Amino acid sequence: MGVMPVNRLLITMALPMMLSMLVQALYNVVDSIFVARLSEDALTAVSMAFPVQNLMIGVSTGLAVGTNALVSRELGKRNFKAANQMAMHGIFLEAIGYLIFLIFGLTATRLVFTMQGADTVITQYGVDYLSIIILCCSFGIYTEVIFERLLQSTGKTIYTMFTQGLGAIFNIIFDPLLIFGIGPFPAMGIKGAAAATVLGQIVAGILALFLNFRVNDEIQIKLREFKPDMKAISNILYIGVPSILMVAIGSIMTFCINNILVVFSSTAVAVFGVYFKLQSFAFMPVFGMNNGIVPIVAYNYGARKPDRIKKTIRLGMTYAECIMFCIFLLMQCFPTQLLKLFSASDDMLAIGVPALRTISFSFLLAGICVVCTSFFQALGSGVSSMLISFLRQLVVLVPLAYLLAQTGDLSMVWYAWPIAELVSLSFSIIFFIRLDRKLLKPIRDEQNATAD
Repeated sequence: MGVMPVNRLLITMALPMMLSMLVQALYNVVDSIFVARLSEDALTAVSMAFPVQNLMIGVSTGLAVGTNALVSRELGKRNFKAANQMAMHGIFLEAIGYLIFLIFGLTATRLVFTMQGADTVITQYGVDYLSIIILCCSFGIYTEVIFERLLQSTGKTIYTMFTQGLGAIFNIIFDPLLIFGIGPFPAMGIKGAAAATVLGQIVAGILALFLNFRVNDEIQIKLREFKPDMKAISNILYIGVPSILMVAIGSIMTFCINNILVVFSSTAVAVFGVYFKLQSFAFMPVFGMNNGIVPIVAYNYGARKPDRIKKTIRLGMTYAECIMFCIFLLMQCFPTQLLKLFSASDDMLAIGVPALRTISFSFLLAGICVVCTSFFQALGSGVSSMLISFLRQLVVLVPLAYLLAQTGDLSMVWYAWPIAELVSLSFSIIFFIRLDRKLLKPIRDEQNATAD
């Protein structure tokens, strides 16, 4: 972490996670492709389930981000005992997160769809899907995420490719088997899609747990010796909660946009859901690189090596923009072919083609914003990421989409995305410069004075 050439280190750390998250993106798309073959209503239900499903994943990921950053920082200081404590507190907080969503799943699943204006058919599809995703079987995602982040915090990112890849492949294989009842399996319909997802997460979680005990020698997990410490919990939450709130903001945004679009038609909501699946091919690999950047920056901040941090961020932004540009070209050139993967009707194509082409302009700006987020998280300033996300999605995107919807022209609504991304980029750069001056410039000045 502290001596390998930065470009080689970044590729070594990030590439396995980028590949595994590409596989994750693939199974998200495949999941919706199979659901779309049931009916457009089923596809719309999955789109409306996304805000809650995304929030659940966000809670598990946010807690793991806080754990990852602090474990990496303590390892950078060679404080192994503190790193172990942070790891165990992260596991403890993930268990609490699971219990919270278990209670929610038992009490409020149907309300999610009725509040978004879903009709009876879509609501029933949605309840069948979401009740499996967020009830007892959701422990798989919490197990998978925390133990993958512990592997990442010690630089063993190659193993996360195995865990995420195995879970995704399991999902892809069992999706058609459980949805359509192929071979000895029962035809479960939309419930089969949910079952395949949670089974894949459980398999990945078990493998991630096994690998931590087998190969992650830097961290010793001894839960029998664990005693909750409020300081450790607050430190994890200080970094992790802003990340959770960022996802919560995204879920609220999706919920609001669904309510705006359903006024036009349920097909518009389905198109928005398809866009979210497709854009994961751009964002998932960049998020994978983001997961590689966080421990590198956190470690080198603990080791007081600002030049390596600067080079890591610069390379990350370059790679992120290249990825985003490729996906931008794909959506500009082949929107019809992409939508037909989801059994798109003529109405869905009429809405979806201009939607994909317009929204994809935001990709040209988003890569820099995502990498800035990793910089904020690694240096313990997750609040900056939260503020930018809040500004982009709730202050700019939702109100602007609502105002554009008042024109009665659905194609105008999609312009809210590139405009909001431009605002996000502006504030990301401002916050980046401020944090660099506050935390890294004093280290550089001290090192320059010592050298003189």
